[in-house]
Amino acid sequence: MAMKNLLVELLVEELPPKSLYKLGNSFAEVLADSLKTQGLTANDSVVTTYATPRRLAVHITQVTTQAENKPVSRKLMPVTVGLDKNGHATPALLKRLASLGADASVVTQLQQKQDGKAESLFLDSIETGVMLVDGLQKALDESLAKLPIPKVMTYQLADGWESVNFVRPAHALVALHGMETIPVSILGLVAGRETQGHRFDAKVNPIVLKNADDYVQQLANEGMVIASFVERRAKISHQLAAAATKENLKPIDDHDLLNEVTALVEHPNVLVGIFELEYLDVPQECLILTMKANQKYFPMFHKDGKLANKFLLVSNICPADTSNVVSGNERVVRSRLADAKFFFDQDRKKTLASRIPNLDKVVYHNKIGTQGLRIEYVRAIARAIGQQLGNDKLAAQADEAATLAKADLLTDMVGEFPELQGIMGRYYAQHEGLNDEIAFAIEDHYKPRFAGDELPRNQVGVCVALADKLETLVSMYSIGQIPTGDKDPFALRRHALGVIRLLIEKDLALELQDLVLLVIQTLKDKQIPENWLKRSGETKVVFRQVSNEVSEQLLTFIYERLAGSLRDQGYSPQEVDAVLSLRPQHLSDIPKRLAAVRAFADLPEATSLAAANKRVGNILKKVKEGIHNKTDVNLLHEPAEKALHQALTGVLLQTEKSFLAGDYTTSLQTLAALKTPVDTFFDNVMVNAEDESLRNNRLALLTQLQQAMNRVADISRLAT
Repeated sequence: MAMKNLLVELLVEELPPKSLYKLGNSFAEVLADSLKTQGLTANDSVVTTYATPRRLAVHITQVTTQAENKPVSRKLMPVTVGLDKNGHATPALLKRLASLGADASVVTQLQQKQDGKAESLFLDSIETGVMLVDGLQKALDESLAKLPIPKVMTYQLADGWESVNFVRPAHALVALHGMETIPVSILGLVAGRETQGHRFDAKVNPIVLKNADDYVQQLANEGMVIASFVERRAKISHQLAAAATKENLKPIDDHDLLNEVTALVEHPNVLVGIFELEYLDVPQECLILTMKANQKYFPMFHKDGKLANKFLLVSNICPADTSNVVSGNERVVRSRLADAKFFFDQDRKKTLASRIPNLDKVVYHNKIGTQGLRIEYVRAIARAIGQQLGNDKLAAQADEAATLAKADLLTDMVGEFPELQGIMGRYYAQHEGLNDEIAFAIEDHYKPRFAGDELPRNQVGVCVALADKLETLVSMYSIGQIPTGDKDPFALRRHALGVIRLLIEKDLALELQDLVLLVIQTLKDKQIPENWLKRSGETKVVFRQVSNEVSEQLLTFIYERLAGSLRDQGYSPQEVDAVLSLRPQHLSDIPKRLAAVRAFADLPEATSLAAANKRVGNILKKVKEGIHNKTDVNLLHEPAEKALHQALTGVLLQTEKSFLAGDYTTSLQTLAALKTPVDTFFDNVMVNAEDESLRNNRLALLTQLQQAMNRVADISRLAT
């Protein structure tokens, strides 16, 4: 069969820029995988993806015109069902053969093979290899069906009658196998060899493709289009760096923005724009967000990190005179920045404190209450945490910061750019003369907002951040808003990871369960205004009756998030399970416990001790009556149990001393001395002796052993 390279291109109207990269990869991967599954490509075929705002395409090397024939063995039915006592075909077998296009003449050719516990009949045949036109049609249908389209649109075809659904209207389909067109069709389009170049700069339109391998070159030379998303992104990145260097500035490093702009242009041309210096009086976060979010510009910075009054724009056209393009974009950005300056000036006319009463009009959740009501919860929790972490001063500061934390939600700037919540609160607090402890806490109480985000800069911020996240978790759990699958509308997973990071990375001496119970009690104790009760009806009563069951559910949720986070950091599932199975309440201890477990696992005695601990656990699980945890020395008769008790007594003193000192590694490694006496005990002592007093005493000894072994972690989880 002839092997040639294949090109498939779907020409469409402008695709969603934030989805283009994913759409391009999916289109190419699914199509190529389908062809490979059907035997139409070689093992070393190379797949190249192309994606521009107006096209999805794929180039695949070594594609055959027809797949090779292959032997197929089809299971028909059990022998006892297909053949009678005389070995003749039953009606059931004949019916099955007819469905496969065979008749009774093939009965003698059927193979009897062992299939599990019974023998079954198999029909061996040769399956004709699929033709490329049929295989490509199937691959195209699969590729379109599996495209990760966030929202489809319906549009009419050229005949004015039929409608199709797709992400954007499609205008042309190309399918070339070498120089030959493959007559496949999708979305009402029949494949040809014509495509379109750049809307404005193309030298030739339409472009008639010569063969599959000339696609990139013809698009570039005749259509002024860089087909490869990766190459286009690299060119934009290079142009951005060159233009910024020329201005002695540095462009913003924003991977998502670069991807989005790459998905907006087919022929990138980076230009420099400028705006008036007076706009730099506005917080640079506002200006950066305005330029990025609204105009897709790249802000530039001086070497000291301060925003410059110049920006980079990526144009999709390359005129000889770019002055009109630059001036037009400057007019647009000037208008945007003027709006930002107006919002900033207007917001500063009112204090944050003066905005707080209006938060009672902002509904947070119809089953929980308003933002004003929620602030009262967060204040009480933050104040209690501040008292535990510090003193009356820290508690008072945490209370003040929590009171003002949500006030900027009612400002014009945050109304326009919700991403600036907290950040603008900090600027307005500083404008009012509040100290940095309070101002930074207002901004930082949202942190960490995402994986890798920085933590609050001071203790006040830590108190409010913990209070805010824990209140959200408990409130949502109390009304049944629990994350399921990939649905987490209130970002509870992110809040849980935020609590985890704060407790661990800030090394806070706070117990997780106590914190959750503190929040639950605060929500129970806080009085809900009668006007809100009347407004919300019965839903509020349910919230007031939040039970302590929420504590167990929420703690399980947090430990599950912690386990996943630790595994992502490189700890093995066994190490994580060994530590978290004990549910340590001081999360700040967990890294040290994990390090201790890893060091213990390297000891030659570790495997034996882990297995012994597992055995002890299994023995104690079977005991229904209560077990004493104190051994009676007078009832120790066997030399092996005396030796174990003596060794355990000495080890307990050492492990406990190390444990209380926070030296978990030494505490675990001390257990190595128990290997020999433990092994000897199990080899020579019958635990479940007939004498009840002996049996109970030996169970008590094993209980002490288990407690000693599981002080830092449950080492039985390390047993294979």
